[in-house]
Amino acid sequence: MLVSEIMTRTPKTVTPDTKLLEVVSLMCLFRYSGLPVVEDGKLLGIIAEKDVLHRMFPTLEEVMDGMSAPDYDSMMLQYKDVVNLQVSDLMTPNVITVGPDMHILRAATIMARHKFRRIPVADGGQLVGMLSLGDIHKAIFQANLAESIS
Repeated sequence: MLVSEIMTRTPKTVTPDTKLLEVVSLMCLFRYSGLPVVEDGKLLGIIAEKDVLHRMFPTLEEVMDGMSAPDYDSMMLQYKDVVNLQVSDLMTPNVITVGPDMHILRAATIMARHKFRRIPVADGGQLVGMLSLGDIHKAIFQANLAESIS
């Protein structure tokens, strides 16, 4: 079974100049953990929840500096500043992708190796879809067990 058979063909995308407020709103409202960043169909990177939240983490210097623990409550207030940035400020460029003609178990292996729950599907640098571990699991379930259960 190929990636192209089970991938989401029209994933929600953002551009490098999209404000993070729009991105985090989509993440919170629709439970997206990450969104592909595209321009003219070309995949430029990905913006993930971890990219947004990482901006508020204490630096190693802050943790090592002084005897007191970091003030996490005040660090949380930085969120208002973070959401005023653009996607290009925090996105991960040069993302790992899978191809539409790849076998789904090979794609799952790549995802597991990199600890990804979802991965962009690209063909010649163009985004053609998104694939999640849930998509793969559902396809394997349907191909092997769905008929025998009903």
